[in-house]
Amino acid sequence: MELGTSRMPTLTLYGAPGSGAVAVEAALTLIGQPYSLIDAVTWDEDDRTSGDRVLAANPLRQVPALVLPTGEVLTESAAILIWLAEQYPDARLAPAPGDPRRGQFLRWMSFVSAAIYSLYWVKDDPMRLAPDPAAGPVLVARTDDRIAECWRMMGEQITPGAWLMGEALSVLDLYVAVVSRFRPRRQRFYAAAPNMADIIRRVDAHPQLQTLWAERYPFEPGWDAV
Repeated sequence: MELGTSRMPTLTLYGAPGSGAVAVEAALTLIGQPYSLIDAVTWDEDDRTSGDRVLAANPLRQVPALVLPTGEVLTESAAILIWLAEQYPDARLAPAPGDPRRGQFLRWMSFVSAAIYSLYWVKDDPMRLAPDPAAGPVLVARTDDRIAECWRMMGEQITPGAWLMGEALSVLDLYVAVVSRFRPRRQRFYAAAPNMADIIRRVDAHPQLQTLWAERYPFEPGWDAV
């Protein structure tokens, strides 16, 4: 997939529909930077070769992975989003270094990654930590509770404006919009962090992202159900 007008040599993104890589695709779309997309659906047990494609860039077999024109590889969605915001300052997708909001921006980008996103490694396959199959549903339920609790804590400590970091949209908005769609999905997110709900709905409705959402993370019936 190539979008926008090139401002640097084309990037290569390993991603998958409905994954955290969609937040990176959203940032690239708003920046207007072309990129080549290689889908690697790592959770498709019926097509292991699809997920194995990302091994060329990330031995953890996880997306997103961004390959720069130099061959350097970036992994971890938060790191990629922060890097993109820094490389394309004209897009204004993050408070700049020295901005009084910068510390809180970095705090919450790291919080979403470390406290919430990381739990999906357990949740997507509870047998990774619970060898007894009977324990799987309990582990998933408690992980869902922890995810909701983390959203609640973030919502209580963040002071948003029109967007999460004030009056300008940032990659934090994109990140939360995508990760909050993972199970236990948006209804529970809205209940846990009501002060962030309208902001994230605004990301959903962003006119420049409608084609991307439709292609990469469509709002199908029941998409926000618990």
